[in-house]
Amino acid sequence: MSDDTAALARYMPEKMLEGIRSWVEIESPSLNADLVNRMADKVEADASAAGARVERIPGRDGCGDHVFVQSPWGEEDEKGILILSHYDTVHAEGTLTSVLPFRVEGDLAYGPGISDMKGGAYLAFAALRELIARGNRTPLPIRHLYVSDEEIGSLTSRARIEEEAKRAKYVLVTEPARDGGRCVTARKGTARFDITIHGRAAHAGSRHVHGRSAIKEMARQILDLENMTDYESGLTVNVGVVSGGTRPNVVAYECKAEVDMRVPNPAVAEAAVAKVLNLKPYDPDCTITVTGGLNRPPYEKLAGIADLFETARGLAATYGFQLDDVQTGGCSDGNFTASYAPTLDGLGVDGQGSSHSHSERLVVSTIPHRALLLERLMQTLS
Repeated sequence: MSDDTAALARYMPEKMLEGIRSWVEIESPSLNADLVNRMADKVEADASAAGARVERIPGRDGCGDHVFVQSPWGEEDEKGILILSHYDTVHAEGTLTSVLPFRVEGDLAYGPGISDMKGGAYLAFAALRELIARGNRTPLPIRHLYVSDEEIGSLTSRARIEEEAKRAKYVLVTEPARDGGRCVTARKGTARFDITIHGRAAHAGSRHVHGRSAIKEMARQILDLENMTDYESGLTVNVGVVSGGTRPNVVAYECKAEVDMRVPNPAVAEAAVAKVLNLKPYDPDCTITVTGGLNRPPYEKLAGIADLFETARGLAATYGFQLDDVQTGGCSDGNFTASYAPTLDGLGVDGQGSSHSHSERLVVSTIPHRALLLERLMQTLS
């Protein structure tokens, strides 16, 4: 048996699916701290049993706990490899027993969060477990941060993510792969805004002239916001939620909108965010209040990230695994780390783009290759 064959055999799909299933079948919707903490219990127990050092980070503001796992080797002040994963999911409690039960059909395994991202989180856990079990000390210490709130913006975990990124030489993110197995070397940044417009209420029949419609004003603003989209530069603006008015025979006093913006780089972000925060009303009798701003900064393919990708591609090629990269508009916790250390994302399972859906799945046959890539990155990055 060749070294590569033996290495891949450590991550045979049947064995790996047992572990992935044990994580997937603990439902952990982001906004249910009790359920999320059951998942934290499982990660903590599994990592402790593997011989890793484990820290439980208490949750706050209604979110669950985070778990920080470290290799037995390495000093606190030593630069290391940071692995980022999350175990919260977008799926509501009961999804597992209704529309998306865990199951394996041919080369596909299904379940809530199996792609985004319990499958990838488990691959990285399994790789570190193997290294510890074989006594294979890596050149750099391994630090694996599992967070509980990525799907709702990482509001309680961002500070710890950035703290760990500052003492990392490299960051590996186990979000699902893109486009048939590609890893991610750049992500757009995200901004979110809440817009409230106040006008003047009036009877729509007898006093229409006295009214100032907040909905009419919002309609004008929506056209301007949507027209900011520029596919050539990569800027997109989406007014996704609008609500306003009370009755059809009342000129609307209030209208609200929720806006999503994706930005390709800091320069575009600065100009676009400033424009939204400084919206002016067309009707001088209406007022506009805008709150929000940049939630996740852009993650650009800088030179260090390009070098890290080439290293990963070379490692994968040694055992016949072709690795390509892609840039995406979706965000991850990698957006927080890319400015601190070279960050390679999309190193989780190949989920065929099924995340957040009722057909969420992973490609079973790709598990050994993807797990081995994580192991070899841990083994060789220095």
